[in-house]
Amino acid sequence: MDAKQLAGMIDHTLLKPESTRKQVERLCQEALQHGFASVCIQPFWVKEAAERLAGSDVKVCTVIGFPLGANTTEVKAFETENAVKNGADEIDMVINVGALKSGDFDVVREDIRAVVKAAGGAVVKVILETGLLSDEEIVKACELSKEAGAHFVKTSTGFGKGGATVHHVSLMRRTVGDDMGVKASGGIRDQETALRMIEAGANRIGASASVAIVTGGKGTEAY
Repeated sequence: MDAKQLAGMIDHTLLKPESTRKQVERLCQEALQHGFASVCIQPFWVKEAAERLAGSDVKVCTVIGFPLGANTTEVKAFETENAVKNGADEIDMVINVGALKSGDFDVVREDIRAVVKAAGGAVVKVILETGLLSDEEIVKACELSKEAGAHFVKTSTGFGKGGATVHHVSLMRRTVGDDMGVKASGGIRDQETALRMIEAGANRIGASASVAIVTGGKGTEAY
């Protein structure tokens, strides 16, 4: 896999609460320069990013119910509608972790389904926060996401316990099969790790150290 192909699988990510307009501008410039799949930003920055990336192949991705997933379904749906209205092409929503662990599977499924409906055809990725889940819970979360019509399952917010692991990515891929995408996110800071995730079954990578990943460098997060 060459650098261009790898870049096309990366969501170039900036989700820290202290992120500035200047950093969002830089994120968009880097995404255009390297050909990343998307920029992944907080909802507040969606409109600005959409304007900066207009006419390019780089998508605008944002997060919903972030980072805890405990918002009510109505709030997540409104947040999604607003994000799409502002120019978001892709939605990364956090699953209701507490409901999942309580065995309230209908609640979890309908929470995801409401976001998928509100997205109006935009790609929806469901963040499972795998570091908080058992293997059995990860499998169930994947099944519920698939039933609800989501397009991807995603490992982590990057703000919770643990990040992406080869084991979890492989388990998610085996569960969803070829019908859904798998996004590995959380703690991916170099090319070697990114390629291991792809080999395990990920077809999208979420990272803030994206430039280092595609250039073969190593280091901490870029923002």
